[in-house]
Amino acid sequence: MRRLLALIAALCTAVGLAILLPATAGAAPACVTAWNSGQVYTGGMTASYNGRNWYAKWWTQNERPGSSDVWRDEGACGTGGGGTPDPSGFVVTEAQFNQMFPNRNPFYTYAGLVAATKKYPAFAGTGSDTVKKQEAAAFLANVSHETGGLVHIVEQNTANYPHYCDAGQPYGCPAGQAAYYGRGPIQLSWNFNYKAAGDALGIDLLNNPWRVEREPDVAMMTGLWYWNTQNGPGTMTAHNAMVNGAGFGQTIWAINGSLECNGRNPAQVQSRVTKYQQFTQILGVPTGPNLYC
Repeated sequence: MRRLLALIAALCTAVGLAILLPATAGAAPACVTAWNSGQVYTGGMTASYNGRNWYAKWWTQNERPGSSDVWRDEGACGTGGGGTPDPSGFVVTEAQFNQMFPNRNPFYTYAGLVAATKKYPAFAGTGSDTVKKQEAAAFLANVSHETGGLVHIVEQNTANYPHYCDAGQPYGCPAGQAAYYGRGPIQLSWNFNYKAAGDALGIDLLNNPWRVEREPDVAMMTGLWYWNTQNGPGTMTAHNAMVNGAGFGQTIWAINGSLECNGRNPAQVQSRVTKYQQFTQILGVPTGPNLYC
């Protein structure tokens, strides 16, 4: 009788554990490589997007998963809809980056962005997790505005190209008078900015400014150089604005405040703010105060 009771107790314990500790077989599978708008997918290839894995039924390019019949939904993957976090610890996952820039130019890569952050570890690496994500969202929102969603690599108005050579600088414009037009995510321009950015990054951009439009990591590095070190027409760097609580509006001042802030171009300001609101929502954090300038 005692042996029977012990057997029953053991059975109950096993059943209880089965209820409390469900099998891991039902857990969501890992996210496959994130979808890229510039990549060609043929039938049978897979990609992850917005926390789900997708299967391509036939040839496709630049058709977002879930927006057309070419993609078959394979179900949820990873955790929280953001995909597997990057091993570098960057607060924006590749899946979230792709969600922010579904139509971006293939030149602008997630790997290039992550590589650039190594030069400026304080970027999206200062303060609480919320502050880190807010700063990443702020940078990417301004970058999106400057490049039409990471579409444009160089300044579109070619008539401006000869105007960015300050001949009064002692080093002049060795790459040519029309060589220092806007390039990259922040649209770096002027010979003195190429000189300063190149000196800070250990790259000769004064003599070879074309590297900014040819190398994805260099392009992103110039954006982070400006973000972290330059006040522009503002009173603080965009980095300091976000980590010290001054708010998103001060990042606009640092980038283009003299042309947009204080009512000069409210439509442009609103465009930046709207992107910031979208990107903080993707990252799951509040916007914080002082969005406008």
